[in-house]
Amino acid sequence: MNTAQEIVEYGSDEEGDAFIDSGDVLAEVPDDGDHPMDEDDEAEDGVGDLPSGDSDVKDNSLQHFTTHNGSVFAISCHPTEPLAVSGGEDDLGYIWDITDGEVIVKLTGHTDSVSSASFSSDGQMVATGGMDGKVRIWRRVGTADFRNWEFLTELQGPDEVIWLRWHPRGTILLAGSNDSTVWLWQLPSGNTMQVFAGHSGPVQCGEFTPDGKRIVTASEDGTLMYWDPRSPTPLFKLSPQDARFDLENITSLAINASSTLAVVGGTSGSVRVVSLSKGEVVGALGGHAEGESVEAVQFVDLTGTGSSPGVVVTGGTDGKACVWDLTTMRLRATLEHQDAVTSLLTHPAPKSHLIVSASADNTLRTWDARTGALVKEHTGHHGPILSASLGLQGSVVVSGGDDSACLVFTTEVDESG
Repeated sequence: MNTAQEIVEYGSDEEGDAFIDSGDVLAEVPDDGDHPMDEDDEAEDGVGDLPSGDSDVKDNSLQHFTTHNGSVFAISCHPTEPLAVSGGEDDLGYIWDITDGEVIVKLTGHTDSVSSASFSSDGQMVATGGMDGKVRIWRRVGTADFRNWEFLTELQGPDEVIWLRWHPRGTILLAGSNDSTVWLWQLPSGNTMQVFAGHSGPVQCGEFTPDGKRIVTASEDGTLMYWDPRSPTPLFKLSPQDARFDLENITSLAINASSTLAVVGGTSGSVRVVSLSKGEVVGALGGHAEGESVEAVQFVDLTGTGSSPGVVVTGGTDGKACVWDLTTMRLRATLEHQDAVTSLLTHPAPKSHLIVSASADNTLRTWDARTGALVKEHTGHHGPILSASLGLQGSVVVSGGDDSACLVFTTEVDESG
């Protein structure tokens, strides 16, 4: 087997790539008898007033979705269509229209909270992951529009699913579990491609490299691992035994556009910059309060080229989002919330200098990463914001909250206003 060539093909842009052959399959997933959903399964329209609470909260959202009965843990916008998928404490997921709040499909089958929900990179599939260990996949039906979806398969293997990531260019799905394992599946077959078992604690975060050729995972046990998707053995591992890498529990991870650097944050408040080519720590960023967990990391491409080390933003439970220049390893700006930063999002080009932060202070804020200036504050939630996603090429941000509501906001101040 020409392994090097197959790895190159794994991350190729060309259509029709062979991501896997029959010899790579570890296990077949049996058909569990699920069938496409009927329209009867759809829930009632979720448009309406937010739950009563702080009546003096100004609501500048465009749309509400209030069908969930409990906290909304996960939200993801479709790559091109005005759709979102959300998952929550009520063991349910929904695909819904962000323009009017209409339920498109009710995603059933979980027996515990839905912790992850995401559209595939081509927008043709949806995955939900739950604390019940199930990963359930739905697929678009027909080509006329995106209003019809059918249940495809259920993937099993993990204990509790903490996160899901789709491959940037293929129908391959990665899942991190509470039981220290990471699972890789090919779809639509549902075949297991790989099980990565090297961590000794819950795998809190993981990502495909943007070129699609490698995987980075990090765990509550303080270890980071760099994987070739076709091998169960990591290419390298960093652990707390490496003095420069002791972050306590690792809670957040991001990889730069050129797939050469990873930035990881931990519960100690520390942040480390890791060279993926060298397998070593090349920088330490210290802007967060000691003992305040770094909950979110996001790269920002200020130049629009993706070639320089660039800028990274880290968000912590201290309420700060720190903007770092990785060329100098210096702090460029500090963005302030009144409570923990729970999520960070970066806009696509040509407005890649804009970032959105979500917080437990019930607000989201759009910032200009070049200057640290606040562009717009997004208010309307009556509880901490637990998840957020950009949609429609960054023109809107959709948020999910502890108040059981999902809200849709424009990310910038209306130019007409």
